[in-house]
Amino acid sequence: MNAPDPGNAPDPEKLKQFMARWTADQAATFHSATVVLGDQLGLYTALAEGGRQTADELAKRTGYHARLVLEWLNAQVASAYCEYDVASGCYYLTPEQTACLADPSSPMFVAGGALVSNGNHQDVGRVRQAFLEDGGIGWHEHHHHLFDGTLRFFEPIYRRHLVQDWIPALSGVEHRLKNGARVADIGCGQGACLILLAQAYPRSTFIGFDYHQGSIDTARENAEKANVADRVSFEVAGADTFGGDNYDLICVFNALHEWGDPVRAANHIRKSLAPEGVWMFTEPLADEHPVENVRARTFYSVSTFVCTPSALSQPGGESLGAQAGEKEIRRIAEAAGFARLRRAAETPMFMVLEAS
Repeated sequence: MNAPDPGNAPDPEKLKQFMARWTADQAATFHSATVVLGDQLGLYTALAEGGRQTADELAKRTGYHARLVLEWLNAQVASAYCEYDVASGCYYLTPEQTACLADPSSPMFVAGGALVSNGNHQDVGRVRQAFLEDGGIGWHEHHHHLFDGTLRFFEPIYRRHLVQDWIPALSGVEHRLKNGARVADIGCGQGACLILLAQAYPRSTFIGFDYHQGSIDTARENAEKANVADRVSFEVAGADTFGGDNYDLICVFNALHEWGDPVRAANHIRKSLAPEGVWMFTEPLADEHPVENVRARTFYSVSTFVCTPSALSQPGGESLGAQAGEKEIRRIAEAAGFARLRRAAETPMFMVLEAS
């Protein structure tokens, strides 16, 4: 074996910095499992509702094992997910922590999103096999935590922005929705967006399409629970096979980059619009080149496990990935025959695009 090249020896300070980052990432990975647990067991909610309380009091309130409740609480304190008062021995949530971790009705609720990362870990074996084979994994082949986590993470974002910000930013769409429009959502998942739109615009009619039967079944149940099933329906269909025409608005929420033939699907969308119809779709914001930031870390990681394998599982030859960026999206829209594409709105994570 050749002796190591001294010129390739790690820089001690840079090595220290990287190890510090690794240690923090490892801690966050371990901690995310306690978030899933706390969310599923209702521990965050019980902590918020009970106010300042000891570990024993929280255990009594929930009926859970007192020693495990204590360890879980200390894990939350260590990650700044709850507070601890040394003098009283009580734990409690701040209003900000409550909004993010304990209140699913809050537009800032994020705890449910931990299921998505947990689903990634559940799918490591399946994704490893994809690396060794053709790269493809259909959405339906993933662990169910991906489906539930996607709904619970994205629904608060849509609730915060869809009706208040995104629809008003589109050209003439809000007026049509108020007076009665035909709307389709392609890749609708479990129906969160259409339900929000149906609640806001009762004169309009809505139909969601998704190729995943399980998601469509859940979407129908969700529409019934929300009392909008009279104007919202859901059907099993793909992005290039969904039915209907003369839609005033067609929506695609964070799904275009998962399609194997996005040009074909976008062309079908264009042909299904009314003459003055609008295609609104959201995609993750992206930098021109790979860079170090939290947004890119999130989307490249999720895309390795979900988005890119999804596209590779379909015919068409495209695999845009979740960081395709606006330049690639524009290429797709123009190839599909859209004459106009503009960024109508954005959040720190997503861009909202309008095509016609």
